[in-house]
Amino acid sequence: MNRPWHIWIAFVLCLAVVLAAMGWISLSAFQSDQARAKAQEERAEALRQEAEMRGQAAWDEKVRVALWRLDSELAPFVAQESIRPYFAYSSFLPIDRAYGRMFADRGGGDMLIPSPLLSGESQSIRVHFQFEPDGTLTSPQIPRNGNRELAVPNFLAEATIDAAQSQLDQVAALLDRDRLAALLPEEQPTPEAAEAIPPFAQTPAQRVTSRQQQNDLQQRGRHAVELNNRSQIVANSATIMFENQKWNWRNNPWLPSTDISGVLMKPLWVEDQLVLARRVFVGGEEYLQGCLLDWPFIKQWLLENIEDILPEADLEPVPEAPAEEEPHLLAALPVRLVPGTRPTEALVPAASNAGMDGAISPILMTLAIAWTCVLLAAVAVAALVAGVIRLSERRASFVTAVTHELRTPLTTFQMYAEMLFEGMVSDEKQQKHYLGTLRVEASRLAHLVENVLSYARLERGRTAGRLQTLTLERLVEPIADRLADRARQAGMELVVETDGEAGRAKVRTNASASEQILLNLVDNACKYACGAVDKRIHLAFQQNGGAAEVRLQDHGPGVSPSVRRRLFHSFSKSAHEAARTAPGVGLGLALSRRLARDMGGDLRLDKGVIDGACFVLTLPAAE
Repeated sequence: MNRPWHIWIAFVLCLAVVLAAMGWISLSAFQSDQARAKAQEERAEALRQEAEMRGQAAWDEKVRVALWRLDSELAPFVAQESIRPYFAYSSFLPIDRAYGRMFADRGGGDMLIPSPLLSGESQSIRVHFQFEPDGTLTSPQIPRNGNRELAVPNFLAEATIDAAQSQLDQVAALLDRDRLAALLPEEQPTPEAAEAIPPFAQTPAQRVTSRQQQNDLQQRGRHAVELNNRSQIVANSATIMFENQKWNWRNNPWLPSTDISGVLMKPLWVEDQLVLARRVFVGGEEYLQGCLLDWPFIKQWLLENIEDILPEADLEPVPEAPAEEEPHLLAALPVRLVPGTRPTEALVPAASNAGMDGAISPILMTLAIAWTCVLLAAVAVAALVAGVIRLSERRASFVTAVTHELRTPLTTFQMYAEMLFEGMVSDEKQQKHYLGTLRVEASRLAHLVENVLSYARLERGRTAGRLQTLTLERLVEPIADRLADRARQAGMELVVETDGEAGRAKVRTNASASEQILLNLVDNACKYACGAVDKRIHLAFQQNGGAAEVRLQDHGPGVSPSVRRRLFHSFSKSAHEAARTAPGVGLGLALSRRLARDMGGDLRLDKGVIDGACFVLTLPAAE
């Protein structure tokens, strides 16, 4: 092929057009995929945020329900303690006295009834107590003076009184009258504090002020509004219970008919103990009344009420005044609800399936496959073009070499034939020399034609022929004379080195194919080693495991590394190389290897031999 670069330019231009089109399509598809992925991510983020908001709202609703449930449970308890009349803090009640004399010493002849607090049977309350104006600490569960004989054993056991005394001693260790008075609010609260006082304890003016402050509550935040609403539960519960109790007092002939005003109990944390306390005024004297609560019992009771919605919840005391915006505060007690860990499944219930899951986009995968196919196709076409060009160049070189190889002997044939025909050579010795030259050239032409025809048969898929079992000696013996004659024509000597054991090794081979291989090897040795000092060509047998080897070595210049790479390639020699080195078309070794492999063997160059070139024909051993 004269100008193969024309083909390569056309191939490159076509490939550039295809790659440009693929690049434009890929860019457009990639931009579209990026836009789609971004939109999908934005949608996934929106869904995640929406799910987060829904999950948070559901969680907040659970907490809100729990707070309402807790305050609803505590409201009757706190209200019950708040509506107790002040005279109930005496162990026995003289029913015929005015209220102003209720706490005076008992005189003879009074009719007494036990106080409802005498037994102290509430599980939530350890002991009720009262600080009198002089600071004396008393309890309705511990009768004094002659009332003790009246209480035991008619109403109480001695052990019960002793247990109550133990709890009262604990109160005495925690509090005194001055400390408790400092913790309680004044009797008449200021208008600024009116919002924390239940309606039944407020004056009309304070109720107006409370209504005016509702707008301020709205501004403080959602938690403040929720806390205020739950505070109304406690206040309303106390109001209702107070009105009912008041009606009972007025219709009970055994109780005095004096107006009673309720005072809402204030819950306080004193160190680690929870106390309900209040101020009452009787006959111009101030009494401090309250009860010591059993906080562990109350805590367990409250947590059991919300276990179904907040199983990990806890309650924490809030000893100090909390911030207005602090969430999760109870209205009835100074306690904070700790909801626990928010469930993971409640956070994002649907967003995980809405976004990208990390998989490769189908568009990108399609583009990757398309680019892979295009590149593979380009490589395949480039390899095909290169193969076609290389084959074309090899065939062109082969034609040139064959033409050169044919021209020389044909010219010799024509010239010598004319000279002999015309009688120009009269000397018999000279005539014999010319005839010998014609014989050698004819043999070389026959060898060349045979190689070309054999290679053509192999290219068309025809095998070398039927295999037969022979010993190495029987294989070489018929052709030894022909090989030796070829060596003598080149002025060289063929030395057959037979080993008795190796020569008797049986192999599976085709005799004609083996003959052609050995003839090609000897012919190459005659061409390239004819100028060597040692004119011998060695032919030896050797066993190598399950195969037998025929080794043929000369003492010529050997094979250079640059030639080894294409030594067994067909048509590897150009006419220029044939004219510069030795005649031939570069087909003999390629044909010989093809024939050897067709028989199940191989032909290789022994690179370990330094003195000359050594080719090894391997043949499979017969079973």
